[in-house]
Amino acid sequence: MTSLAARWGIHPGQFWLYGRPPEHAVRYDEEMDAWNVYGHAEVLEALSLPGVFSSAETARLMPDNAEDAFTEGDLLQMDPPDHRWLRNVVSHAFTPKVVADLEPRITRLARELLDAVAGAEEFDLMTALAYPLPVTVVAELLGIPAADQHLFEGWMTGVVGEMGGTSLADSAEEQERAFGAAMEHMRAMLGYLREHIAECRRGPRDDLLGGLLAAELNGRRLSDEHIVGFAKMLLIAGYLSTTMLIGNTMLCLDHFPDQMARVRADRALVPGLVEESLRYLSPVAATYRATAAEVRLAGRRIPAGKMVLVWFGAANRDARVFADPMAFDPARTPNPQLGFGRGIHFCLGAPLARMEGRVALNELFDRYSEIHADPDKPPTFMQAPDTTGVTSLPIRVRPC
Repeated sequence: MTSLAARWGIHPGQFWLYGRPPEHAVRYDEEMDAWNVYGHAEVLEALSLPGVFSSAETARLMPDNAEDAFTEGDLLQMDPPDHRWLRNVVSHAFTPKVVADLEPRITRLARELLDAVAGAEEFDLMTALAYPLPVTVVAELLGIPAADQHLFEGWMTGVVGEMGGTSLADSAEEQERAFGAAMEHMRAMLGYLREHIAECRRGPRDDLLGGLLAAELNGRRLSDEHIVGFAKMLLIAGYLSTTMLIGNTMLCLDHFPDQMARVRADRALVPGLVEESLRYLSPVAATYRATAAEVRLAGRRIPAGKMVLVWFGAANRDARVFADPMAFDPARTPNPQLGFGRGIHFCLGAPLARMEGRVALNELFDRYSEIHADPDKPPTFMQAPDTTGVTSLPIRVRPC
């Protein structure tokens, strides 16, 4: 059977998607002057050592025009102890109950979005559902007025589109151009968020933003930049994780129709379907670290001050951990997939992304007896090898 990657021409840099395992769990790329970590155990080890594999140090590798506004207040760009403090404070407001209480609204929103394409036998799944769902949910969480929520979808489309079209393998000039273009969208979004937060400080609020404004730990409260950084992280993570999760899952089910039939017959498999989709086509294929000290990993000596690419996507195909890794199995047990990372930077929005994915998929199954990728209009994939997902996914459907 032709692999899903070969069928659609996914970026060849993600060679594990084509059934070719890496020759080494850890490998140095001389051209990029960077280290690649591919093995599941090795990825876990790297992510368990934030003092050595630093997140904060990666900021120095950004192009000069990226500006501090891109990283300030961002949990993903912090190391302990600042990261520990900020995550603890944010967690007091972004609680499991806050996420659980969102399910009725997410269900209504998914239905409204699909109602907008009712009667259509063909439409782009990403435009109709996968893009607007997570952006609208996060915007509502932050109390963004409904009339302004379309602005965030536009800004996020611009940011992710520009950054998803380049990688560290590209020339410095191309990286700078892409970051510069992305920053234009980012500046507009951050400027709006700063004004919105300043306005919200003038009156009490009974929502997530109000919780963030009131949250404190050891007498310390969040600054405006901390809250802006967290809001930005939620928007980007929601856009990347949930949007691509929905698109990727439908690609997998289209490619494995027997598993589509299996899940339709037993909806109890939907949570497992989400986990297997995250393993099989990991939306965030890689994350970046920089070594703050010399370290040995898988017997290789990695000097201090080196870029390290930690490949979740490759680790999720490690045959030492996953039996028959090229098979797509919604009932895979155990499934220690790394689609949301691990360690101190485990995705804070993972429960929300899982819920949104589960709700969206069940709504699609409820509404359509058949869902297929359009063979005449192939999906468009993100270009960067460190992401796996589509920017468009035309589908053909048959209503129930």
